[in-house]
Amino acid sequence: MQPAEAVETIQRELTVFARRARAAAGRLHPELSLVSYTLLGHLAESGGCRATDLAAHYALDKSTVSRQVAALERAGLVGRRPDPRDHRVQVLEPTPAGRRVLARVTESRRAAFRERLAHWPEEDLARFAAYLVRYNTGSGPGPRD
Repeated sequence: MQPAEAVETIQRELTVFARRARAAAGRLHPELSLVSYTLLGHLAESGGCRATDLAAHYALDKSTVSRQVAALERAGLVGRRPDPRDHRVQVLEPTPAGRRVLARVTESRRAAFRERLAHWPEEDLARFAAYLVRYNTGSGPGPRD
């Protein structure tokens, strides 16, 4: 396969992957959109952050983040607290209910991935994981196989 053809295949397959992920997210956890799940997960991993930090991290429009955060707050999954460094700033963080929902949804997503990848050889899983990490970090070429 030529490089241009490979890039075209990658683009097409990542689009299919994204569509499939959104559809699966809706089936696995209808109470939490894929974007909301992602934002809630980031808040849990980071220990909380500002909405503007979420927007910058995920390259999302501030209004998109604002709508998603408002929905998470209405659902009781996210709360706000003053930033200890600047009390004018609000830090978003998961509530205990948000952490419970996140744990449940994360486990159902892991189970779905385990099922889909159950028959892959260990080497293929490791290689696929490494390629995804490399792609998502934007790093250049690494050692060749």
